[in-house]
Amino acid sequence: MHDLKVTLIQSDLAWEDKARNMGIFSQLINACESTDLIILPEMFTTGFSMQAEKLAEKMDGTTMEWMYRTAQKKNCIVAGSLIIEDNKKYYNRLVWMRQDGSFEVYDKRHLFSLGDEHNHYTGGTKKIIVELKGWRIYPLICYDLRFPAWSRNTDNYDLLMYVANWPERRIYAWKQLLIARAIENQSYVVGVNRIGTDGNNLYHSGNSAVINAMGEVIWESVNERAVLTTTLSKAELDETRRKLPFLDDKDSFEIRN
Repeated sequence: MHDLKVTLIQSDLAWEDKARNMGIFSQLINACESTDLIILPEMFTTGFSMQAEKLAEKMDGTTMEWMYRTAQKKNCIVAGSLIIEDNKKYYNRLVWMRQDGSFEVYDKRHLFSLGDEHNHYTGGTKKIIVELKGWRIYPLICYDLRFPAWSRNTDNYDLLMYVANWPERRIYAWKQLLIARAIENQSYVVGVNRIGTDGNNLYHSGNSAVINAMGEVIWESVNERAVLTTTLSKAELDETRRKLPFLDDKDSFEIRN
């Protein structure tokens, strides 16, 4: 089984300025080493804005084209969320863009009502599991992290991935929940957050992190722009699950709504 090289990009975001943000990420990505997967924050072209009508793009828009060109140039997957209009509805949509221009999408299920997200966007109803080099990867968005049932591993993934705009005032919860998800699901967990102050005057410290299946923090970055490429070991993950087969004793349940 192949190891997986994953690149996390933690950066500030120019508020509601798509061109500037794509320029920032282009510079950071151009300088990064060879990788299998590049992960960008939530709403990486705009920041966590509720101006859906003003900022939304179609699925053939500028950001999708940029993601395709970037994936093709770097010969890897590029993933991150953006504001999308689809069938007259607005979504906080994660795009998993492949080098050949094909893609998968996940619409954020748990909309952040404290920030009025539920009044501007439509929540998703479907999970996706994407495969890369024999790894099964489950991508989620920010507030989804607080809901363990939606994140539950039913022996169907190896890496749990969160993209976020999670403010510093609640960063303790971010850090502890990432660790909890890794332990309870016996999975690698990667969380990619932004830094800087957004248009709502909320400061973000980042704390993007990589955590192994034992809940040990392999890497974390605080209060700085950072580009990390790390290698995740499938052999190490399989050995952890073999020695500690906790998933065999999991509860069975069904999410009905």
